[in-house]
Amino acid sequence: MVPWGFVRRRFAMAALLVLLGGVSAQSSADPVIGSNNVAVADPSVPRPPGQPCVVTLFTDVSFDDFSARPYSYAPPTACSGAWSKVVLEADFSVTAGRQYDRTATLWLAGVNLYFGTTQEPSATVSPAWHVERDLTDYSALLRNAGQGQAVIGNLVNSTYTGVIHGSARLLFYPATPVARAADTPDAVYPLGADPVGSTATLNMPSDKLARTLTLPTNVERAYLDVFTQSQSGDEFWYTCVPDQYAAQAEECGGGNFREAEISIDGQPAGVAPVYPWVYTGGIDPYLWRPTPGVQALNFMPYRVDLTPFAGQLSDGNPHEVALQVAGAHGYFSATATLLIYRDAHAQQVTGRITRNTLVGQAPTPTIGSTLATDSSGNTAGDITTALDRHFVIEGYANTSHGRVTSTVTQQVGFDDRQTFTINATTYRQQTWQSTWSDSVSESRLGKLLTAQHSQHVSYPFTLDYNQQTGSDGSISAASTVHQGYLQHVAKRLLGIKLYDAKMQNTVDSADTLVFDASGALASHSGQQSAQTFDFRDSLGGCYRTSLTTKAGALASYDEGKGCMGGHNHVSWFAHPDGSPDSSLLPGH
Repeated sequence: MVPWGFVRRRFAMAALLVLLGGVSAQSSADPVIGSNNVAVADPSVPRPPGQPCVVTLFTDVSFDDFSARPYSYAPPTACSGAWSKVVLEADFSVTAGRQYDRTATLWLAGVNLYFGTTQEPSATVSPAWHVERDLTDYSALLRNAGQGQAVIGNLVNSTYTGVIHGSARLLFYPATPVARAADTPDAVYPLGADPVGSTATLNMPSDKLARTLTLPTNVERAYLDVFTQSQSGDEFWYTCVPDQYAAQAEECGGGNFREAEISIDGQPAGVAPVYPWVYTGGIDPYLWRPTPGVQALNFMPYRVDLTPFAGQLSDGNPHEVALQVAGAHGYFSATATLLIYRDAHAQQVTGRITRNTLVGQAPTPTIGSTLATDSSGNTAGDITTALDRHFVIEGYANTSHGRVTSTVTQQVGFDDRQTFTINATTYRQQTWQSTWSDSVSESRLGKLLTAQHSQHVSYPFTLDYNQQTGSDGSISAASTVHQGYLQHVAKRLLGIKLYDAKMQNTVDSADTLVFDASGALASHSGQQSAQTFDFRDSLGGCYRTSLTTKAGALASYDEGKGCMGGHNHVSWFAHPDGSPDSSLLPGH
């Protein structure tokens, strides 16, 4: 049972941290109106007060081939005590010229530290950008020296001339009376067998990223951070159609439903929705100059709560933790990290799963179609794809605190409609897609509901691709894209709401390409985009930044509009970027 005095202290500590430990949240770069360089509205990771210890991973490394760039890591000797926060910072650039967007990953001892893609250059613009990731929950990994590597496979030759450069460092903030030590997982395990780190290739739904682990016998809670990135034939999965309509719609097959499936010992254990990231060469490269799509340069992991399996994982036997992608169609690049909390006052935790309604609920969407081709060969109509599942996974663990029952209740949904208009002069595809997840994690001590964490995420995505063929054989291709990443999290203790936060990141982009009769790009026009990033929490935190671009340059940039005093301000322990937050989890 959690005493009422503890609740009061949590409220008091939260108020103190707001007053003494608050920091102004900044965007990740100082924007210049009229600049062609990368411009984003995303916030940086908030920092506690005080000077951090800095550990450099690598400096100004060139990426001009497909070899990994190794580095050695050692924890900071000057900050050997407890840490309140650990932040990864990385800076990248690519020389002017021609180059594809490239996948970028950073690793340490097999664990992913960063996952994203690169900005494409132009003949006259050498873009540079900055990314950050909160790695506080990975502190157990960072306590030990190890080997890491940066992987940015890049082809450089007489045609593709852009050379990518990068630097990365870790910042460790010592715990202080104002910024307390973070309550972090006791152990961090990478899925996959590579001792330094790499992603797994999942070509088909049956392919899996898996690792068999014998865990400590006192596992109290467990979570899995998941990344699933579309590649190759799956890069534009959100435009694909079921195989039976591929020829008629002149589109890729395989359907457009994707979802990450988590299992333990072959039993369904959780679900992670897949975000429809669009990289900076996607659809029309001018759409993303100078502002990339949502998270294109810096992916956020999705955290799956596996705590109901704590008793099972503590039995001293080997257990397989696995990740698959439903609908994978060549291919998804995946990685995952298992985070374990141990019961410090028990050598052995026992327990089992008592309810799992995800078993037997196959990730099979319902497909509908009104697509029809007339006698003249003109095709028109809709294809719809939908899946809505609700499940409960419950298990108990006999801990030093007593019998703790953990319940994860989740509803996941996917709804997509594609409208096609195809004739002699027109090829138009309009896509309206929505992916969402509502999850609640609860912890009970006996019959008392002690803690509850709820999370809603939504990924709205729309695409209108309108290609027109002129009488002279020239082609215009107009594209408009809307992306959103919406998140609402809340933490309750003994039924009392301690914290509530909402985040919304949206990007809207448009451009028209014109090709001559030979198929060569002749021009483009109408390039414009807008991004708005909005975060607010129940402790008074507020971050709101918006920007617009036009003709490949930053046209406007506003910070703090709608926040108190017209300034962005969030607490150092907040997660305005939407990254997982361990302080909100049951048990904290």
